[in-house]
Amino acid sequence: MENFASKETVFSVDSGTNMTDLTTIDYSSYYDENFSNFSPCSYAGFKDFGKVFLPTLYGLVFLLGFVGNGLVVCVLVKHRNQTNLTDICLFNLALSDLLFVLTLPFYAHASMINEWVFQDFMCRFLSTCHTIGFFSSIFFMVAMTLDRYVVVMHAVKVARYRTLRAGFALSVVVWLLSFGVSLPAFIFSRVTVEETLRNQCTFSPENKDWEIYNNLAINIMGLLIPSLVMIVCYCRIIPRLVNMRTAKKHRVVKLIISIMVVFFLFWAPYNISLFLKFLQSENKLPNNCKFDGNLRLSVAVTEAIAYTHCCLNPIIYAFVGQKFMKRAMQLLSKWVPWLHFPFARDFSDSSYRKSSVVSRSSDVTSTLIM
Repeated sequence: MENFASKETVFSVDSGTNMTDLTTIDYSSYYDENFSNFSPCSYAGFKDFGKVFLPTLYGLVFLLGFVGNGLVVCVLVKHRNQTNLTDICLFNLALSDLLFVLTLPFYAHASMINEWVFQDFMCRFLSTCHTIGFFSSIFFMVAMTLDRYVVVMHAVKVARYRTLRAGFALSVVVWLLSFGVSLPAFIFSRVTVEETLRNQCTFSPENKDWEIYNNLAINIMGLLIPSLVMIVCYCRIIPRLVNMRTAKKHRVVKLIISIMVVFFLFWAPYNISLFLKFLQSENKLPNNCKFDGNLRLSVAVTEAIAYTHCCLNPIIYAFVGQKFMKRAMQLLSKWVPWLHFPFARDFSDSSYRKSSVVSRSSDVTSTLIM
């Protein structure tokens, strides 16, 4: 769906008057040397699957991701006078996920009606926003992991460096890096017309080197490096937390394990599917109809599942913390006073202060769980 090199979901429109025939035929092997036993591949079932499954899931991801991340942004803006480095990273993570999910309704519409109707500029613009949102979300998760690491392992040494200015500088660097990595999506995304005379918004680089770059960027910077950073940092953080004298340490350990497991389970299958598709394009894997159809389906399904991770980020990084939950419930109580949020009353300012222990251990765990 996104304008990555291995994108397989096709958004197209039949230029003729008959819109009922949505069968897609692949004649790419017609001119092979040996075509005596050639039979074209039909992807009608895949297209029908995409018309129902993808719009439904993208709609749910958009709704949940917009509400969850929007609430995170509103809470942090309301309490901006109490902002710290962790809050800045969390704010930018929510913005990244919002940028990502705001592109999904357009792709859901294109998948549902089997055509791209938003012209070339919107193709480039949405592809760029989609890719920037993807990379910046992961980069800010890496930044939050490194921040947790230095807080736990070098709390005294780095305390004076964890300033608002450092947070703003880090945010600018991450956004610039995300834009730089996503620049090929802006340059090479365009509306093209396939053999079936249907319009598509595709990633169409001038040479294959950019396709290789795109695939490596997704797998290395989108999965490999973040996974290694999380594993190395959290494997050193957990033993230190276990030795701390704080009642919250077991909760923090569970949170850390959840972050690593959820990230890997949601993104690894998608990255593996993209890598297999890349190997197929390099003739390292079979290119027959059955294998190609299964691989296309795998990319579409794992892609949609991976996108749901942006809905979980607010839960994992924000709502698990008592302080943030209290603020969110208080804000919701003002917005929708006819609804009752007993959880908000449970966290009064006095009870929250009483439950907080002014010590290095509690400072660390409070930073880790907001």
